[in-house]
Amino acid sequence: MAETRGIGRRQFLGIGGALGLTAVTGLTAAAGLARHPASTGDQLRSGVPLPPAFQVPLPLPSVLKPVSTSGGVDRYEITQREATLEVLPGVKTPMWTYGGTFPGPTIEARRGRPVTVTHHNGLPVPTVVHLHGGRTPAASDGYPTDLVLPKNWREPASPIVHGMHGAHDMSGMDHMDGMDGMDGMQGMQGMQGMQDPKAVVTRLTRDYTFPMDQRPTLLWYHDHRMDFTAPAIWRGLAGLHIIRDDAEDSLGLPSGPRELPLMIADRAFDDNGNLHYPSLDPTLRDQPGVEEAFHAGVLGDVILVNGAPWPVHEVDAARYRLRVLNASNARHYDLEAVTDDGHRLDLVQVGADQGLLAAPVTHRTLPIAPAERYDVVVDFTKVQVGGRVRIVNRLGSGRTRDVLAFRVARKAADHSRIPRLLSHDLPNWRRADATRTRDFSFRAGRMHGGHGWLIGGVPFDPARSDVTTRLGDVEVWRLIADVHHPVHLHLVGFRVLSRRGRKALPHDAGLKDTVSLRPGEAAEIITRFDGYRGRYLFHCHNAEHEDMGMMANLDII
Repeated sequence: MAETRGIGRRQFLGIGGALGLTAVTGLTAAAGLARHPASTGDQLRSGVPLPPAFQVPLPLPSVLKPVSTSGGVDRYEITQREATLEVLPGVKTPMWTYGGTFPGPTIEARRGRPVTVTHHNGLPVPTVVHLHGGRTPAASDGYPTDLVLPKNWREPASPIVHGMHGAHDMSGMDHMDGMDGMDGMQGMQGMQGMQDPKAVVTRLTRDYTFPMDQRPTLLWYHDHRMDFTAPAIWRGLAGLHIIRDDAEDSLGLPSGPRELPLMIADRAFDDNGNLHYPSLDPTLRDQPGVEEAFHAGVLGDVILVNGAPWPVHEVDAARYRLRVLNASNARHYDLEAVTDDGHRLDLVQVGADQGLLAAPVTHRTLPIAPAERYDVVVDFTKVQVGGRVRIVNRLGSGRTRDVLAFRVARKAADHSRIPRLLSHDLPNWRRADATRTRDFSFRAGRMHGGHGWLIGGVPFDPARSDVTTRLGDVEVWRLIADVHHPVHLHLVGFRVLSRRGRKALPHDAGLKDTVSLRPGEAAEIITRFDGYRGRYLFHCHNAEHEDMGMMANLDII
């Protein structure tokens, strides 16, 4: 039987050790939190004049049409290419895109009907596509070294030494406490130049196959190239993927024009209107990483929703279903819906990362970390025609406090509803079912004498096996953080069992694939490793942390 005790003394001592290691690296948690009380990272300032809030209409991402539906499979094609877009009004911004738009086109799928997406790489660097939240065979999961090379690509002549290979034996990670420092770290060599004998590299094109054998939910796809995920997403490589089924359709939730996908992402712009990002190598070819001030994460001073700055959307006096994704690299939000006269509207959560809850949960505010998704219903019925409802970020200040606004344009009939019971197919894993309990620390540390972000005291190595579990096993994982770390597991969803040794919070309801750890916080999650065998990942979804070593391998056998 797996160990099921609560957070022990050694784990709490480990928090202090983790924060001490942070101080050694120069990424002092206390200093970082003093500058940005609700964030981990540093903020860029835009050089171009920024538009006023709530002037630009909310765009809705286009829905991609399949090129074929034969054989019971929906087939799509997407070309990754450079494009110049008008993100800020009247300003032209070069971006990297899926299909020439930001966000990329939305793929609408049906549960149980497979999807194949052929990606063509027309960009100047290698790419990898990961369907975040997908129950996907390992060959299509978007492992960071499974590159799609562009035309005429040649490997850099001198790989940068910034990672660590064979640093120390990770076999103990299966049961390790993860608090014992970084003893015995030897054998450093370049992360970008590491040999990965399992990598599958193609040139120009790759087919990604998604069985869609999972609960209906909002997923998203984004670049996952090793060492360069953060700047690639920042440049525009992100899009939505929605799964539906008949049972969800029959619930009567708001639909059609009253169902709105909302991809929230912060960015910054230079004096010429180009995206501003502190890459050490702006070509994203040779040297990974960001300038030292931004090692903890890159924050922008412009809040985009579906690629538009602080947009506004005209709505009926009715219920609306908001499918919210935080696609920011490092910024956290605490969302609140408030009228201009100060009245706060309920945010009724009906779904989490991995689909519908068992029953609705009503929130006044909704914290959302990078990569998390929330499915919420907002009722505009009692807002006067002509009135405005602002979605604000309680963690922001100045321009980053505003997110988007809704203006109620008219009275209208509303036949939607929020059922008391939403879903009957949520897993009911119990601690007694767990075959193993594992402990992991997420903290700052040293890589080759420089800054890095580590899981269990070591940075990512694609050639190392970190965690091995058997297909079908149930496990409890205990996670502990020094600063903010949104922890994401590939392939599987999980339930949050506890935070700081106490019960999970209301916004932890349902099945998730990303859990937001706050500074110094410990959380427990439970999951069953089912679906497929193969090599997967778990990592921090602060994209800068991920690029600087905060990933680990998960082998399902």
